[in-house]
Amino acid sequence: MDTMRDKPIKFSSSAFCLIILLLAYNSTAELRRLVQPPKSDGTLSFLVVGDWGRRGSYNQSQVALQMGKTGKDLNIDFVISTGDNFYDDGITSPYDCQFQDSFTNIYTAPSLQKPWYNVLGNHDYRGNVDAQLSPILKDLDCRWVCLRSYVVNADIVDIFFVDTTPFVDKYFDEPKDHVYDWSGVLPRNKYLNNLLADLDVSFQESVAKWKIVVGHHTIKSAGHHGITKELEKQLLPILEANEVDLYINGHDHCLEHISSINSGIQFMTSGGGSKAWKGDVNEWNPQEMRFYYDGQGFMSVYLSEAELRVLFYDGYGRVLHRWNTYKEAIYTDI
Repeated sequence: MDTMRDKPIKFSSSAFCLIILLLAYNSTAELRRLVQPPKSDGTLSFLVVGDWGRRGSYNQSQVALQMGKTGKDLNIDFVISTGDNFYDDGITSPYDCQFQDSFTNIYTAPSLQKPWYNVLGNHDYRGNVDAQLSPILKDLDCRWVCLRSYVVNADIVDIFFVDTTPFVDKYFDEPKDHVYDWSGVLPRNKYLNNLLADLDVSFQESVAKWKIVVGHHTIKSAGHHGITKELEKQLLPILEANEVDLYINGHDHCLEHISSINSGIQFMTSGGGSKAWKGDVNEWNPQEMRFYYDGQGFMSVYLSEAELRVLFYDGYGRVLHRWNTYKEAIYTDI
């Protein structure tokens, strides 16, 4: 059996990059588990940005600047990327200059020198997937954390990162002129069945107060791509059965909040890291649509034992939308 399942592996000795890769002992789940310590008061804050990697163009640098300011104000613990990290066709190798030009040299603010937890998007699959997963990138910039699917445990919250691109039929059936790197994914049905089973087990084993799922593709969206039917059919029932609080995605180049009328899941899109699609919005049930913005921006999440709070910001750092919810806090006398 792989030795990574038997002991923790330390990614880096740097203080802000100290992330321990743990696979749950006495567990049948295969999802890799990372430990992200919360603040000393038990709270946690992070930013979410998606669809960003364009060497600073399409206002990527402007969004990065505002992320730095907001990150400082909120004293964030880390950043989440919802995928499409490098346009248009991922990266060719760990030494591709795109990594420096679109990531290291763009997100330079002191507040953003924290772990970046990434998922892969469809554009990333058009490049060398193993290059984005390579530990060499972490040697080049110790903030970088990218696995196919994994769990980040931060005490009060478990964040489940899901590799959604292999779910989408058209990338296999109608790739057009694009070439996708399916190494590590084939045979596809086995890969997806294992992922869904492992995810379900990981949900059931979770004892965290909050459960957040991050994937690149939309499940519910009024944007350009709309509903991803494959995720609606295969992934959504597992999220509903395990009472997930948030599903956060990119893919649609907008900011969006949809509240499900069928469950307690909130669907949040943060895909405004660079190029946005102005006016590309479809009708949606007004009982579910809470917020839609067809421009650049990002979102922040604050968590405590009792509260989950989400804010959306435009590319100038202005707050566009706020949402929060509460759960009864459990306090233990010592």
